[in-house]
Amino acid sequence: MTTFVSPDHIRGLFAQAMSDMYRTEVPLYGDLIELVSQISSAALQADPALAGRLERNGEIERLDLERHGAIRVGTPAELAMLRRVFAIMGMQPVGYYDLTVAGVPVHSTAFRPLSEASLAANPFRIFTSLLRLELIGDPALRAEAEAILARRDIFTAGARALVEQAEREGGLGEDDARRFVAEVLETFRWHGDATVSLETYKALHGLHRLVADVVCFRGPHINHLTPRTLDIDAAQAGMLARGLQAKALIEGPPRRAVPILLRQTSFKALEEEVSYPDADGKLVPGSHTARFGEIEQRGLALTPAGRELYDRLLAEVRQAGGAAGNTAADYPQRLAVTFAAFPDDEATLRREGLGYFRYRLTDAGAAVPASARAAMSPEAMIEAGYAEADPIVYEDFLPVSAAGIFQSNLGGGEQRAYDAHANQDAFEAALGTTINDPFALYAQAQEASIASLRA
Repeated sequence: MTTFVSPDHIRGLFAQAMSDMYRTEVPLYGDLIELVSQISSAALQADPALAGRLERNGEIERLDLERHGAIRVGTPAELAMLRRVFAIMGMQPVGYYDLTVAGVPVHSTAFRPLSEASLAANPFRIFTSLLRLELIGDPALRAEAEAILARRDIFTAGARALVEQAEREGGLGEDDARRFVAEVLETFRWHGDATVSLETYKALHGLHRLVADVVCFRGPHINHLTPRTLDIDAAQAGMLARGLQAKALIEGPPRRAVPILLRQTSFKALEEEVSYPDADGKLVPGSHTARFGEIEQRGLALTPAGRELYDRLLAEVRQAGGAAGNTAADYPQRLAVTFAAFPDDEATLRREGLGYFRYRLTDAGAAVPASARAAMSPEAMIEAGYAEADPIVYEDFLPVSAAGIFQSNLGGGEQRAYDAHANQDAFEAALGTTINDPFALYAQAQEASIASLRA
């Protein structure tokens, strides 16, 4: 009888294989890993309280493992198959992101683990976008793009067979799991040859660079793999010091005493040699720009009330910048000034219900009878010294920030090419399932920790 390995184990194998492959394909990614490791070590040494918190919450172990990748697919069928692939790794779709708000013709979700135990084991995520062909205004080019996508299969026969086997039998043994990882990795591999002529590539590129990136190749190729840092401002400075072409601005909230949500930066996408077939089957040299390096810093997960405040303040900053949006030179200063209205200490964030926290008993609290603790609120227990609370890490993404990263590597001239076109129902129909609500997941984690105070 076959002994099945856990989805967490398979995800760990896949995350390591993906990292090894990308490091070979994009050597600058290796430089980012070294930079992030140095910065994280320095941050932990400089802040013993931070080190203790990460240790308490099992984040030290996952810090070096943590990565998120991003891919873009062209059809609902490709998206649905990816959902089945990721399910075998214990990754489920969480959150819906409409990137048309920033002129990128895709909508997206993040495949990631759901439970706290699985996140602690390996928090690997893939931000997955589906091309919105219906937003292409040129009917002839839209039909051509649809025909090109219909001719390709981005999955190997081996990958399809192992997915069906896992679904049929309820899992995979160690040997099959390793074969599964090897087969699925081919979907994410870079291919230096396009499937369309240079003329077709340029026509689709003229519509939107992302359209060309999704349509013109054999597979979606992973376009970045992102390590997590404990100090993104130091990472930004380190990238510039190493001569990397870093983004001018960090995406997301400003630097704060209590980090919130997600801050991201990247180096500019590489211009890579690509061969394009001509009418006679000969290969014509050309280039394509898609893959880049990204670093992120994760902070406190915000409640709906906290997120509403964040979105409102961010909108104020961007609107004040006029047509320049977040590209104006004074954007960081305006961001910092506007976000002074967002509380920046843990006690206020907690008491005002702006963020999610994980509660735990202190030694003094453990000595108090459970019957007495049951009558106390979490805040009362904290004030009495019976409990402590740590921020719950934000595990998800921000649509404006994601689009900002995409645009910085696709070119800024297309930022306002589309109106907002959110359509979660259509996305879920393509996906073949409903999307998990991230707020519900954070609330469950917080409530479970509160229940443990009274156990």
